[in-house]
Amino acid sequence: MQYRTIPATDLSLSVVGFGLWTITTTWWGVDSDATGVDLLRGAYERGVTFFDTADTYGDGKGETMLAEALGDVRDKIVIGTKFGYDFYNNADRQGQRERPQDFSPKFVRFACEQSLKRLRTDHIDIYQIHNPRMPAVQNDELFAVLEDLKREGKIRHYAAALGPANGWEAEGLALTRNRDITTLQIIYNIFEQDPGRRLIEAAERDGVGVMIRVPHSSGLLEGKYTLETKFELPDHRAHRPREWLIEGLQKLGKLGFLTEGTGRTIGQAAIQYCLESPNVVSVLPNIYNKGQLEEFAAGADVAPLTPEEFAKIAAMYPDNFGVERMVPTEVKQ
Repeated sequence: MQYRTIPATDLSLSVVGFGLWTITTTWWGVDSDATGVDLLRGAYERGVTFFDTADTYGDGKGETMLAEALGDVRDKIVIGTKFGYDFYNNADRQGQRERPQDFSPKFVRFACEQSLKRLRTDHIDIYQIHNPRMPAVQNDELFAVLEDLKREGKIRHYAAALGPANGWEAEGLALTRNRDITTLQIIYNIFEQDPGRRLIEAAERDGVGVMIRVPHSSGLLEGKYTLETKFELPDHRAHRPREWLIEGLQKLGKLGFLTEGTGRTIGQAAIQYCLESPNVVSVLPNIYNKGQLEEFAAGADVAPLTPEEFAKIAAMYPDNFGVERMVPTEVKQ
């Protein structure tokens, strides 16, 4: 495993982290808490030290599961969690519909205390605003209470995670430029480079660390899907049109140069692609079985992509890798 330090801090993260979203919902096929605990412990054994969760993941389960799995090594891991969705007063949710958000100082303090209890810790290393829109980014009271929590030692650093879908460029640029955030979490991968690349450039300019999620484009860049692959509910990919899979597999077929004679799997190459910028401090692949855990954790140590490989990807991207576009882009501008 490799490690990187967040700019202007002494906080070091494993370059491959573990996001708990996949093991705290049924959207990825994991319906056993014991499986999730085993994967978390296995990740730590393989050198993973950064674990990214949110209070809304499983309505608190992501935090309690992390405490159960790794509470005895709390001083050796870095915990990132998120806040902002009020699941306490909005229990019902249908499908992938978002719950209401609350960024008032009173709610932020309440949410922080609840997360500390579930995590069984006295501090949160990276406290992330969960999917903020521009009104939250411009809310001085929100950042004042985060500064207060930092002074009180309840959080070490505050940050932001953009979403839920790819995009949110205006919010990201405003956060890196105008707010004292430590990290910015974004979606970015070989197939979905915009607006992620511009946000990474802004983070480099403003001295902000970057966390990247969905590095495998919801599984397309794992190299395991075929035209016969079918997704069944509650897997969230069952909601995608079949054209998403067909187009993705055609683009994947153009990337053989990343694996042939390189010693990398395509899944590992996808991780290395995301690590090009030194400001990228951790990549969060979707991990929901032991095979993925072993492959992706090892992705930190395979050969980095060469300048020629980066150049080839850059040349193919504007033309959609030479493949007819069947699905509109999902980027929010």
